[in-house]
Amino acid sequence: MSRLKGRVTLATVAGSAGVSVATVSKVLNGRSDVSAATRARVQEVLERHGYVGRRPEPAHRDTVELFYQGVLNAYSVQVIQGVVEAGQTAGVDVVLNAHPPHPQMAGSGRAARWIRDLIGNGRRAAIGLTSQLAAADLAALSRARLPLVVIDPANIPEPDVTSVGSTNFAGGMAAAQHLLSLGHRRIGYVGGQPTSGCNQARMSGFRSAMESVGAEVPPEYVWLSDFLYADGLAGGASMLDLADRPTAIFAGSDEVALGVLEAARARGLRVPEDLSLVGFDDTEVARLASPPLTTVRQPLREMGAVALRTALQLAAGEQVASHHVELATTLIVRGSAAPHKLSPVA
Repeated sequence: MSRLKGRVTLATVAGSAGVSVATVSKVLNGRSDVSAATRARVQEVLERHGYVGRRPEPAHRDTVELFYQGVLNAYSVQVIQGVVEAGQTAGVDVVLNAHPPHPQMAGSGRAARWIRDLIGNGRRAAIGLTSQLAAADLAALSRARLPLVVIDPANIPEPDVTSVGSTNFAGGMAAAQHLLSLGHRRIGYVGGQPTSGCNQARMSGFRSAMESVGAEVPPEYVWLSDFLYADGLAGGASMLDLADRPTAIFAGSDEVALGVLEAARARGLRVPEDLSLVGFDDTEVARLASPPLTTVRQPLREMGAVALRTALQLAAGEQVASHHVELATTLIVRGSAAPHKLSPVA
């Protein structure tokens, strides 16, 4: 029997097999009320003529919106990966929105449309990564009963906003204590925005460790801008051009640390021989740096996974144990920090 020409339909398959369209449909749907001989004949015709039928409608899957403000970097990619992997495990799709309304647009038509779109598109919850949300946006999300979880919020979150982060204070303290143990006392800090909650915690931990040994942190040893390479380059240049420059710098992110590293190289300073350096995050760039970067590890992928699971809990009407979850940080010692040449190691 030759292959049927043109578009193969149920009717053409039925005619070729000598059965009704209903019988072909039963075979396709796996119905049991078809004899073995008839089923075999229909399947032979279906296979011979390559019948594929119409693409079935995709099953409905719940979706969660992950919105992010800023430039994607090694830090954010790892967090996003954690959210997506947890979504796959939970059978939930994650939709990434890199252009949500800016907080200054609160109450604007764009912000209102964004929230209406979240609801209209059937989002079960929203997750914000290092994002700022104005009070008006938070109130609108609350009225819409759309759960929100924020990861490392760029501003101090409202008390009733659920957030996920790490032990930033302890991490900042561990970074400073490590440099102090190497004999350094002139230690600078190059970090993120002054209003950033995680930055404030890291800097507070850093200052606490310094104060515990009576080491001063002069204003010129603190540079606050953002967590990007360019900020490390600028902050590092500012400190390393001082007449009494620091012998060590704690950078608020690995990307900032790379900027400081380049600022040191541009001035003929070697790391760690002339300048010790500690970062924060433990992203892939920390391992690829030259020298490999001593840094404070945040469990970035796990932070994303916890945020996704928490968002689904809230969407299901379940209570969460805490409005703010902090995962433990760990100091990872590599090759970018060394004992101060003029001071004994404590």
